[in-house]
Amino acid sequence: MACMSVLTRDEAQNRAQLLDVHRYTIELDLTTGDETFDSRTLIRFSARTDADTFVEIKPAELRSVTLDGQPLDADTLDGNRLPLKNLTAGEHELRVDARMRYSRTGEGMHRFTDPTDGETYVYTQLFMDDVQRVFAAFDQPDLKAVFDLAVTAPESWTVLANGITEHLGGGRWQAAATPLISTYLVAVAAGPWHSVRTEHRGLPFGIHCRRSLAPYLDADAGELLDITRACFDRYHEKFEEPYPFDSYDQAFVPEFNAGAMENPGLVTFRDEFVYRSAVTDTERQTRAMVVAHEMAHMWFGDLVTLRWWDDIWLNESFAEYMGYQTLTEATRFTDTWTDFGVTRKPWGYDADQRPSTHPVAPENVEDTASALLNFDGISYAKGASALRQLVAWLGEKDFLAGINIHFQRHRFGNATLADFIDSLAAATERDVHAWADAWLRTTGVDTLTPEPRSGDNGYWRLGIGHDGSTGVWSGPDPDQSFHGLSHLATLHSAGSKRPHRITIGVYDHDLHEAGRLTLRDRIEADIPAHENIAISTGGTRPALVVLNDGDLTYAKVRFDPESLDTLRTHLSGLPEPLTRAVVWNALRDAVRDGDLPAADFLDIARTHLPHESDLALVQGVLAFASTHIADRYLAPDQRPAALATLTTLCRDLIRRTEDGDNPGLRLIAVRQFIDVAAHPDTIAAWLADGIVPGGPELDPELRWRVLARLAVLGATDEAAIADELRRDPSATGQEGAARCRAALPDEDAKSRAWQAMFGSDDQADLSNYLFTATAQGFWQPEQADLVTPYVARYYKDAVAVAARRGPAIAEAAGRWAFPAHAVDAEHLELGQKCLREADPIPALRRKLVDQLDDLARALRVQQA
Repeated sequence: MACMSVLTRDEAQNRAQLLDVHRYTIELDLTTGDETFDSRTLIRFSARTDADTFVEIKPAELRSVTLDGQPLDADTLDGNRLPLKNLTAGEHELRVDARMRYSRTGEGMHRFTDPTDGETYVYTQLFMDDVQRVFAAFDQPDLKAVFDLAVTAPESWTVLANGITEHLGGGRWQAAATPLISTYLVAVAAGPWHSVRTEHRGLPFGIHCRRSLAPYLDADAGELLDITRACFDRYHEKFEEPYPFDSYDQAFVPEFNAGAMENPGLVTFRDEFVYRSAVTDTERQTRAMVVAHEMAHMWFGDLVTLRWWDDIWLNESFAEYMGYQTLTEATRFTDTWTDFGVTRKPWGYDADQRPSTHPVAPENVEDTASALLNFDGISYAKGASALRQLVAWLGEKDFLAGINIHFQRHRFGNATLADFIDSLAAATERDVHAWADAWLRTTGVDTLTPEPRSGDNGYWRLGIGHDGSTGVWSGPDPDQSFHGLSHLATLHSAGSKRPHRITIGVYDHDLHEAGRLTLRDRIEADIPAHENIAISTGGTRPALVVLNDGDLTYAKVRFDPESLDTLRTHLSGLPEPLTRAVVWNALRDAVRDGDLPAADFLDIARTHLPHESDLALVQGVLAFASTHIADRYLAPDQRPAALATLTTLCRDLIRRTEDGDNPGLRLIAVRQFIDVAAHPDTIAAWLADGIVPGGPELDPELRWRVLARLAVLGATDEAAIADELRRDPSATGQEGAARCRAALPDEDAKSRAWQAMFGSDDQADLSNYLFTATAQGFWQPEQADLVTPYVARYYKDAVAVAARRGPAIAEAAGRWAFPAHAVDAEHLELGQKCLREADPIPALRRKLVDQLDDLARALRVQQA
């Protein structure tokens, strides 16, 4: 395979200064076979001066290239770059005819055949630099152009694109030309889609999925379209700029790597959001949030696009913030920030405490490979938290005024962080530039600690300790850098801290109801960046002080000893779920930092989760308790007792929900009971009966979940897995079977699973989803002795498969195939040696750096 070059920021800046790209005319032929498709591109552009440049393409075969009617030598293609020598100032036409490969990794033009009915679907995912896998392009975000797209497909297919598509007959489809958009936002989705179409405010809306999922999409079509319309209308209340495209389609596509992609006029979602099995209302809320998130991108990301990838955070942070806020304002999901606090925010906190941390707005993103690594909890969760803090400090009116100035100034163009801050500054007298320096150009998490003291004359005083892990970001130390990757730069602690606007919750014991806490007061406080504060207030010292009540800032919070004692006995008595989310996050952070024993967290969960009503909280706390505490933070000999505690907790929740009033809570408890079962008898009986006593019935998701746990426990076999696959031959069933087979406690099963993931036969390569499913089944703490030989093999084989198959599989190998259960110093040294000597590709290196830091943290927690 030819070496593919990544685009550097300097190269992009030089090319943007040289070229104006006007229009792409693209013809794709999807009828040429199962492995490749034809791609013909005409690019009309102009050069400002005489110069050399290049165009990008990653073809299976480059058939011909002409520039202004003159043939170019296709053999000059160097990796993914075709040189354009001796360009003269003025207008040019470049024609490229190529044969391109379909993908099975969710990159470029992904092709999928549905095992349920044999139907085939293709769709594009062109983010960052994958447009080169589909057509020739000057592939950088600030060379926007008009895209005119035609597609030839099998006659029975429907073709979707950024603009309204028209079937011309003979399988040929023409899409309406786009306004100016970036190359990475071009989208095509083709196949025998099942579609539900409507119209709203004069625009065609549609939702689409595979035919085999049609009944499930139809069942939820009303909800999906209601949410889409509600968010669309709310954004038009917030934004002065109208929706900038000619239609709004949402396609649920198979084997999609991300949650969704904000292609203008054609948002693509992972089709797990078309629910085949029962889900909780929190999961429906998550789907709705993704709908709202992607729609926000139509303005922030598509209408106004980043100039270079160092500002990708601004796209994602804005959409993340707007998604949660708009959902709260416009739909029945009015408590979205609780879910954000318990599921998304910890993602940001964790990422911000690893060696790979970076500022929300990094300054040194030198190339596309480095930029791809910044799609993490910092760009999404921390960035959204920073924007939420900005709105609390600035006020929503001024914030939205600044946003609308930004849209007006840069519509259909590109903008930078400096442009965004200038737009906000035009709407307020506050110093948003200083705010941006403190919040967006620094790394790390501040810690706020309450210091309550009883005072004289009926007053109590509250001091607030303000410790900063915030630091000044600099380039990597040449002696410590990881092959020069700027995202792994060194954090030099400067003792600096951020300013915070917070609400302090003051709680007393309820005098009328045992176990309840009542809110005495909420105190608004501004905490300066470089000093602690003290507050005097009336009344006796309270039972509990909660800093950041309302979760408006991004900081770890601690509890004074008396407050912690109150929480041990009264946490579930707090009246509001968002307050409880702040508390659970604080306890989680304390465990990770070694300040609260992991066993204590389990005890608190055992005491209070049986009384919890918020589904996001129950789901989030149980997930942390099982996957982090039981599996990693406790020593192996303590794990059986932890699983027994979690089993008892889940059984209590199941009993509590026997009346059927809270099916979501019951479903969460049943799922978790299955996952932590140490003995097979109960769950095997559920599978045999097809139902949990008192409900729910075992739908496909629950059946595969039970079978996977039975496989881990050695209580099923290949024959049973094959029987279940015959019962459910869907794509999800194929993934479930792969997961179960990899989980069998058998040397041959482990060997087959390993070969499937890491073998070198291109024809036998697993798709991205089947790779992930196999990896999820492979490592099991119950099978530590059986899989010990594979821990050392992992590093060599992961490096090789990542180099051969690219970033998407590298990410899966680093995330899902990593032996996270093996918490020991020998494993840590193996991983560190790999980083020093094996030269993994950037995507895998980043995952390994993060996984190994988490491993080192688990060791510290075990030893605390």
